[in-house]
This record gives sequence, structure tokens and C-alpha cells, in this order.
Amino acid sequence: MNRTELSKEIAKKTGISQAEALKYIDVIMGSITEAMENGERVEIRGFGSFTVKEYDSRQGINPKTGEKIMIPAKKLPAFKAGKDLKEKINN
Repeated sequence: MNRTELSKEIAKKTGISQAEALKYIDVIMGSITEAMENGERVEIRGFGSFTVKEYDSRQGINPKTGEKIMIPAKKLPAFKAGKDLKEKINN
């Protein structure tokens, strides 16, 4: 399901317009993104949690040349499914 399909589903189930549903999706996604940019954890009970994982710099090898290179430190978004979501998927 993509953003447009999600907005159609929200509009159908709530009786609001699709344009208004898109605005709500943008607000929710913007809020989650902003919180993660600030290093905060976002938890939606029953669904899951969004966190930022930090990885230290490390030494790697270029597979093409065999040359040793430094891989810079980085931060990546991560999602962990909640218990209720896992149960619904597995039943």
C-alpha cells in the first residue's frame, strides 16, 4: 500500500476527503520524522516503535580492489513491530 492508497482507505472509512486524509498523513509522518531527527523514540502502542540506530565508523574492504577503506559513522531509522501487530500477521 502506498501513500495514495492509504489516503483513499482513510477517506473511505472516515468520510473525509482524500485531500484532507493526505494532509493528516503528512502531519503524522512529519511528526514522526521530526521526533526521530531529534533522536527521540516514537512508539505507537499495538503497532510498533520507530528508533534511530547509530553505527560507529569502521574499517572495510573495497571488494573490487581489495583496498582497505574507512566506512564513516552513520545513523539509520529502524522499526520494531509491536506484539499486537506480530500476532495479527501470524494469525
